[in-house]
Amino acid sequence: MHIAELQQERDSTLFRTTMLLVSLIAGVLVFIPYAVHTSPLDAVMMKVPGDQGNWWHVLVGAPAFLAFPMIWLRLRAFFSEELSTIIERRVIWTVTILCICGTFAVEVPFLLHRAGTSEAQRLAVLFLGYGVPIVTAVLVLKYRAKISPTQACLIGLNAAYLANAGLCLPVYGQVPGALISKPGWLVTLVIVWPMLLEIVWIFVQTSRITIATKVVPD
Repeated sequence: MHIAELQQERDSTLFRTTMLLVSLIAGVLVFIPYAVHTSPLDAVMMKVPGDQGNWWHVLVGAPAFLAFPMIWLRLRAFFSEELSTIIERRVIWTVTILCICGTFAVEVPFLLHRAGTSEAQRLAVLFLGYGVPIVTAVLVLKYRAKISPTQACLIGLNAAYLANAGLCLPVYGQVPGALISKPGWLVTLVIVWPMLLEIVWIFVQTSRITIATKVVPD
């Protein structure tokens, strides 16, 4: 492995610890309401107040469970020399892509002006829900030779999580109800920023490595 790629595999302890903490918080959020009295687990199990649970809620709640493969990969970075296996990465990518497709599906009403939201909400949902995964996928393909397989998985997980958050935060933020009835919403609003910054940071590092490689060939 090239030295630059090895450095990408082993980020600083502080950075890895911070992102592990973010992932652990995201894991806890699976069980905490982000809508009024409805957690992602409730949504997936269709236990929505008023017996309103349906497949729409399942597709919205499912991406929150991506926190668990995030936790797994970040723990491996601390306790294992092998950061991920081919089988693990295949499973993670399969689940990630399915979650992204589910998010794209539930955002179709926003695309068709049938969601009943304000124009600002609609644009926010479309920009974050479609924009983040698409832009991230393009960049991963562009820098695939310089990004380690494990980092690519983390980028995909973050992008899928952010796409879903881009739907939940604008929509459920406007749903009537005190924050005490949806504490997960507020915490989600906090943890999405480190995830976004991690994606940006990885691509910035990769871009610098690419430029350095061109200036000083191997």
